[in-house]
Amino acid sequence: MKPRILKGRVWMVTDGNGNRIDNIDTDMIFHNKYLYITDIKEMGKYAFSNLEGWEDFPQKAKPGDILVVGRNFGAGSSRQQAVDCFIALGISLIIGESFGAIYKRNVINSGLPLIEAPGIFESGLKTGDVIEVNLETGEIFRNGKLIFRGKPMSSVALDIYDAGGIFEYGKRLENA
Repeated sequence: MKPRILKGRVWMVTDGNGNRIDNIDTDMIFHNKYLYITDIKEMGKYAFSNLEGWEDFPQKAKPGDILVVGRNFGAGSSRQQAVDCFIALGISLIIGESFGAIYKRNVINSGLPLIEAPGIFESGLKTGDVIEVNLETGEIFRNGKLIFRGKPMSSVALDIYDAGGIFEYGKRLENA
């Protein structure tokens, strides 16, 4: 079983004025001009390449970092590269106000943890904070203190996370 409590450095996805950016679509996350790239390990360097002010994110991100995103994150197409680029960077978790439906399903199916947390931008979190997130309860802690309660991951989403993605989960079910 994979860890249920993840600890990492926060990236608040905001504009130049520190305001939450809503409706970030999959083209802003992973631009269509890079769709020819098929090696997941190479996709990370293009994450947010089409999001103003975030073009250098791949050079700054470190494995274990946590993204905190606004409303309707991942809107638009079902572009799998928009998930895989974060996996390539080693992003451990995405916390969001809300997610585009297809994007949310792609994240879960890829085995990348996701917490829905409406109101998270009012929690006082800032880029650079180190937090611990309990995937089973949705609780978010900073310096050992509970600062926010998001929605816990479902048992099925946790099973897919444990398996390493939907295909591995399916194999486990097949062999059960």
